[in-house]
Amino acid sequence: MMFGKFHNKNSRKRGISPAISTVIMTGAMIAILSVALVFANNLLWSKVAEGDFDSSKQLMQSIGLQIDDVAWTTGRTETIRYATQYGDIEFEPLVVDYTINVTVGEVVHQYTYSTGALMFNLPTYRYSISDDYWERIYPDPDESLTLTGTSAPVARVFAIERTPMPDGKYIRVVTVPSIRVLNSSISTSTYSTCYIKMYLPILTAGESPRLTQSITLTGESVNASTTNGVSSVNVSVGFPKGVSDDFDSAFFNFPASSQDIAIPSGYDNVVFEFYLSEVSVGFGVS
Repeated sequence: MMFGKFHNKNSRKRGISPAISTVIMTGAMIAILSVALVFANNLLWSKVAEGDFDSSKQLMQSIGLQIDDVAWTTGRTETIRYATQYGDIEFEPLVVDYTINVTVGEVVHQYTYSTGALMFNLPTYRYSISDDYWERIYPDPDESLTLTGTSAPVARVFAIERTPMPDGKYIRVVTVPSIRVLNSSISTSTYSTCYIKMYLPILTAGESPRLTQSITLTGESVNASTTNGVSSVNVSVGFPKGVSDDFDSAFFNFPASSQDIAIPSGYDNVVFEFYLSEVSVGFGVS
């Protein structure tokens, strides 16, 4: 009798053990699947953020080209639509000063113009490369403060990650206006003239209802001035907001802070022509 009872007790233990093992294995599988799902979800959204960053490079380059399209025709408008999951485009006013010194004889005429810049900001907790990362996007090569030639753009595009900054921790893609320089000449049998032409768009804030993810650029005005008898032209760049919020020379990383524009010799007259355009930047207008 005692043997029978002992046998039945072991049977019950053997009958319970597979059920307990199944519960343990099921729990372990659920835990593993939960970890895998979290990892896969994080990887998926990190890829989405990386896609945001990669597409923003092309977007901000397109904006730079559109600035050139609208800047020289008053009233012309272009709208660029975009889509982003985590990023946002902001307008930073008056972050860059361009100063132009034009010498005529012994007199130096100085002109200073301030412009804003467009920045695609992506939070670093969504996507990050490394602190102090900087990448030139457009144009390439970029070797002087001004951009020269008929095909030269009027904006630079670059990416930067600098943290922390007063407005938060972001990796940014920036579009900032630049100066384009063109040279031409007219010669006759008795007289020759060299023309140095400069083009600079100034970005200003427009409407910002933000009804859609879009940017609208509008050419507001174009002003032209002419100076004869020029002996030298110098262009320099400054950063009025650099002390307070880090939009400084290291942030924009221009190839140079100053540039003397080459004045060809052998001409009877050198004429400096300067074209200044105001381009307003609207967000979500249409």
